[in-house]
Amino acid sequence: MDADVIVVGAGPTGLMLACELRLAGVRPLVLERQAHRRDTARAGGLGGRILELLRYRGLLERCEAACTGPVPAPRFPFGGIHLDLTRLADPPLHALPLPQQRLEDVLAERAGELGVEIRRGHQVSGVDQDAAAVTAEVLGPDGPYRVTARYLAGCDGARSRVRDGAGIAFPGTTYPEVNRLAQVTFPDTVTVLGNGDLDVAGHGTVPGGFTRTDRGLLGVGASPDSPVVSLFTTEDEADEYDDDTPMSLTEFQDSLRRVLGTDLPVREAIRLSRFTFKARQAEHYRKGRILLAGDAAHLFPATGVAINAGMLDAVNLAWKLAADIHGRAPDGLLDTYHDERHSAGARTMLHTQAQVALRRGTDPAAEALREVFQELLADEQPQRRLGAFLAGTDIRYPMPGPSGRHPLAGAFVPDLTLHSDRGTSGVGDLLHTARPLLLDLADREDLRRAAAGWRSRVDVHTAKTDDRPADAVLIRPDAHIAWAATVDDSSDDAVPALREALTRWFGAPETDV
Repeated sequence: MDADVIVVGAGPTGLMLACELRLAGVRPLVLERQAHRRDTARAGGLGGRILELLRYRGLLERCEAACTGPVPAPRFPFGGIHLDLTRLADPPLHALPLPQQRLEDVLAERAGELGVEIRRGHQVSGVDQDAAAVTAEVLGPDGPYRVTARYLAGCDGARSRVRDGAGIAFPGTTYPEVNRLAQVTFPDTVTVLGNGDLDVAGHGTVPGGFTRTDRGLLGVGASPDSPVVSLFTTEDEADEYDDDTPMSLTEFQDSLRRVLGTDLPVREAIRLSRFTFKARQAEHYRKGRILLAGDAAHLFPATGVAINAGMLDAVNLAWKLAADIHGRAPDGLLDTYHDERHSAGARTMLHTQAQVALRRGTDPAAEALREVFQELLADEQPQRRLGAFLAGTDIRYPMPGPSGRHPLAGAFVPDLTLHSDRGTSGVGDLLHTARPLLLDLADREDLRRAAAGWRSRVDVHTAKTDDRPADAVLIRPDAHIAWAATVDDSSDDAVPALREALTRWFGAPETDV
């Protein structure tokens, strides 16, 4: 075998998967068709649940250091209207102004530190598998060759050759709208007003927020405290665009003119990007030894969610692949990747398609729907509900058997403050190595003894916390809770359930304790 896992694609999903695999003691080989990292502007930020996961891996500070500006106020687009979370003391959704290119730099640097091999300029042209291995046909700078591994993960984007080669259906809808985004500075003939409107000499006022015209949608994000203004247009077009072809400033200004009906003078373009919207989800995230993650597995018809979802795919998949490769995966473990992440993708698809309905309607009824929706979002509870939707924090994996009965089971573990004889720390500090963790919060010797047969696979940490949610929690490498003991649960109830959860997720014990 040339590697344990071939990872096709060195975008955020592929790089995150490679890092997670390496942490788990697996040898990934990353194949990327582009010879150099693309400078074409793509995603402009990172947000949602993945920020917490990056903190749990010790990578959030690196991401923050790579940001292109201050963290913006928590205001987010939703289907042509705005979700304003600025009045909440603890908003459920945060974002970092971290362009995708810089995120890839951070992840590639981390992959290099972990010893991941990344081959750039190596395009996978075909895949084949049998009961024991996967073979990829590769066209590299020096000609064609073949590589073989136990598994292959297609993280190669919307036009995934891996997905097509594996014969996995990708049903869904392609919408006719073309979206163009720019971050620009203006000459003195354009003034940003205190309310975010633009005063354009010779034209008048261009409102901040979203403005719908007969020709499309215009979005303006401006503040008098910043010289950089975000502009966004949406038009229905029949033309198809190659994602690898960058958008020019002329193309963007032509779109502005069509939508707004007048020219907006631009001094400098800091970012230019174009994208179309599709709602597609692979029927299967796994076919034998070939798996899909990121845009190869799902495309959502809204901004701000794709990278979050793709990187979380990678974290969910990596530890399960590693367990199988190391020969300690219980039956069916790898199939739970499809079960959990396909369901999570469907949940994300739900709110992104709702955004389609909100933004694409042009008749008075659609305008009334948007107005009512905006009124609802003035209240705290809808703000929190929708913020959790966008962040992906409402996603909870079903935990079967006795281990799934506790209210915490399946949830993402909160970063509790822990006090032990080693000092004060957080749960996230214990997850940097991406190993399973049994966190004993009530000094339960019976539970620690029950987990002794898994001591080489599961770390055990005893600590106290200020607000104890359970006597103990079993945390998977992807930071989801596989089992929890109710406070003051008796040994007769807690011990069998813990052993069942350990066996279900991490295999049979090495020793019978």
